[in-house]
Amino acid sequence: MTSEKNCPCGSKKTYEKCCKVLHDGKIASSPEELMRARYTAFAMANVDYIFETHHPKTRDEQNREDIQAWAEGSNWLSLEIVSTKGGKKDDTEGQVEFRAVYETKGVRHNHHELSEFEKSNGKWYFKDGKMVDQTVVRESPRIGRNDPCPCGSGKKYKKCCFKA
Repeated sequence: MTSEKNCPCGSKKTYEKCCKVLHDGKIASSPEELMRARYTAFAMANVDYIFETHHPKTRDEQNREDIQAWAEGSNWLSLEIVSTKGGKKDDTEGQVEFRAVYETKGVRHNHHELSEFEKSNGKWYFKDGKMVDQTVVRESPRIGRNDPCPCGSGKKYKKCCFKA
């Protein structure tokens, strides 16, 4: 990405003057700033940053390969910050509700999440995220990531066709 282009996070600043400084090691000053930098890390498939900013208590529960496949296999289109709560200078917790729009294999997805952040030793970390209530009408049963892949390969869905 060249420095004259706007940052993927939607700030209207260049990447060089926005999320790059966080990706290069500056500590995010708020949960919203960290959320924007994490979105940009997904858009740029910067899996190291995504892992480094995940809370150390739950980082080991994350699957690096799945995150990388999702980041690289998606075309990240936009980020909208819906609301923030907490996350001020003296706070140790904060929330960011956001909508991220991306495409995978030509299918557009709207990811609406309420993310929890925690400050530990002066640094903000992503702690957990929950999907905001969305009405989804399915014509077939939902396939879980750990279910057998419907293609018949014998692999788990997350290790087969789920990958972009």
